[in-house]
Amino acid sequence: CDGFIGNRIMTFYKKAADYMMMDGASPEEIDTAMRGFGFAMGPYQVADLAGLDISWAANKRRAATRPAEERYIPIADRLCENGWFGRKTGQGFYIYDDEGPRPNPDALAIIDAVRAEAGVTPRSFSSEEIVSRFMTAMISESIRVLEEGIALRPIDIDAVFLNGYGFPRFRGGPMHTADVIGAKELVRRIEDYAREDAYYWRVPALLRQMAESGGTFADMNSKG
Repeated sequence: CDGFIGNRIMTFYKKAADYMMMDGASPEEIDTAMRGFGFAMGPYQVADLAGLDISWAANKRRAATRPAEERYIPIADRLCENGWFGRKTGQGFYIYDDEGPRPNPDALAIIDAVRAEAGVTPRSFSSEEIVSRFMTAMISESIRVLEEGIALRPIDIDAVFLNGYGFPRFRGGPMHTADVIGAKELVRRIEDYAREDAYYWRVPALLRQMAESGGTFADMNSKG
């Protein structure tokens, strides 16, 4: 599949971050919340470090096959259209100069403009809600990767994220975190979020089955 394990899942949960940004959370608020969860960097710090032009090129490549039902957020594309690719150009979601990284007011103005164009009335997000949506999205796509056999066992997904994507080691990985949260609670969250966007937020069949049976991803590791 496109992105195998890590990049595929990252592409999916980055959309959850973009939806929150579009709906009212600032990049700094999202990054701060995810650092509070244990990541060394938030998603927009990572995007600036990697180069916004990388995802811009991928977005253009996928445009022809993007489902009409999918909510698409063009904010990062607008930054790229101005030549702001992140750290390597001195600005992206943040400004990088001798004063140190700080939120880019011009990027915030673009965010406000895109919201206004779409008729979005921004609302506030607590740190807890940001973490909940971000992690629920990560776990949801991780489960789909498992269902499709792209990853053999849940622990393989955890290994990818612990060793390659900066997932906080004390959290054990997205699949271990899923067991900590519990399948029933994850189903509840997804069904709640689906009232806003039923295309993006869908309960994986395996997760629903676990919620009914009381199974865990740790059980799947021991079986195979």
